[in-house]
Amino acid sequence: METNTILYIVGGVVLGIILGYIIAKALEKGNASKLILNAESDSKSILKQAKLDAESLKKDKILQAKEKFIELKAEHEKVILSRDKKMAEAEKRIRDKESQISSELSKSKKTNQSLESKEKDYDFKLEFLDKKKEEVDKAHKSQIKQLEVISALSAEEAKAQLIESLKEEAKTDAMAFIQNHVEEAKLTAQQEAKKIIINTIQRIGTEEAVDNCVSVFNIESDDVKGRIIGREGRNIRAIEAATGVEIIVDDTPEAIILSCFDSVRREIARLSLHKLVTDGRIHPARIEEIVKKTEKQIEQEIIEVGKRTVIDLGIHGLNPELIKMVGRMKYRSSYGQNLLQHSREVAKLCGVMAAELGLNPKLAKRAGLLHDIGKVPSSEADIETPHAILGMQWAEKFGEKPEVCNAIGAHHDEIEMTTLLSPIIQVCDAISGARPGARRQVLDSYIQRLKDLEDVAFGFPGVNKAYAIQAGRELRVIVESEKVSDEVAAGLSFEISQKIQTDMTYPGQVKVTVIRETRAVNIAK
Repeated sequence: METNTILYIVGGVVLGIILGYIIAKALEKGNASKLILNAESDSKSILKQAKLDAESLKKDKILQAKEKFIELKAEHEKVILSRDKKMAEAEKRIRDKESQISSELSKSKKTNQSLESKEKDYDFKLEFLDKKKEEVDKAHKSQIKQLEVISALSAEEAKAQLIESLKEEAKTDAMAFIQNHVEEAKLTAQQEAKKIIINTIQRIGTEEAVDNCVSVFNIESDDVKGRIIGREGRNIRAIEAATGVEIIVDDTPEAIILSCFDSVRREIARLSLHKLVTDGRIHPARIEEIVKKTEKQIEQEIIEVGKRTVIDLGIHGLNPELIKMVGRMKYRSSYGQNLLQHSREVAKLCGVMAAELGLNPKLAKRAGLLHDIGKVPSSEADIETPHAILGMQWAEKFGEKPEVCNAIGAHHDEIEMTTLLSPIIQVCDAISGARPGARRQVLDSYIQRLKDLEDVAFGFPGVNKAYAIQAGRELRVIVESEKVSDEVAAGLSFEISQKIQTDMTYPGQVKVTVIRETRAVNIAK
């Protein structure tokens, strides 16, 4: 309706404007009447057309409104249907929960009833057990009193005797148990260890030179001896003063003996004599000049030996001072074994063993080569320090890694081992030094070590005889069969081996064999 009203108003306004315009034009031309008639007819036609347009527009709007209403109604119905569906599902879940709760309540009632009945049974059983316990305690006390009367011992005394007997039996069993397990562990551990050590030894072959405190200087004829001695012995005194070596000229044909504990001095004296004899000019001034030149030559040779050694072993970045110490080891010996050859051998053994164990072979070689540098002290103050500690201090001073320093310091157990490299150095040092023929031992110390082994065995009760055999590698102990049983003999062997291990220092290992025999002797007459 509002649309029609608007259309009528708009049509009237337009008609008025047109009529005014027509009247104005008609008045201007004098044809006003005609124009008015035409205008009226035109306005009627325009109004008729406007009504028709308004009706068609009204129908379109009504159709659009109906379609929109139908769409909104369909959406509203969908929403209502979904809500109804959700409500139905919720109601179903609620009904299911109610049925479940009711069933659980019925079960719990039954369970409570059964629990109450079980509690009553338990209470009855507990009362019965308490009564039985009281009866058993009374019977136990009466039996103890009867046993005390029969044995004429109190319960405490009988208990003490029983504990003593059990203690001895347990000790014997424990010793046998410990020995069995130790032997079993040794079988598994030693097999692998022996395999690695044998592999290492077989792959290393070095020549060992035994250096003594005496060097022999060969000459072409005995006439040279007089020239070396000089007038009133001045030449030989000058050589001894310059080199610090004692020169022995005796009846030995074509030979002069040089005696000195310092191998470097002995080598300087030998080379100096060779140069003097070759040159032919032998007098005190010439001797001093030649000795000084030879000392410089030996110092240079020491450095060259050190460099060749580290190059041969594939060791890089070693401090020049340490290289010099390595070279000086050529002129040192330990128990008759050349120190440089020993250190080279230990370095190679360490490299092979470290490679077998999956460790760094270069680091192991480095520690093996440097482990005995403390045996070449540079001053008198260093002599009082143990060589392992002195070597560790030098290695720390010249920037070696902590693993190498610890291996050097711990290879004789002066300090605690902190890395896997340390036991490898200790083992390889023992392999190189303890094998037969590697070192010479003084007879007195050798005999004393055998005596100490036997004395360890005599320190245990029941030991009748003890013999150290196989150059101190085995100790055989004979015990008295009346005092020592078979079980105690097994424990005695273990205790003696532990005592040797803690109290004595020895190369390799010592096998302890305890022998117990029973003899029955009768004489037929």
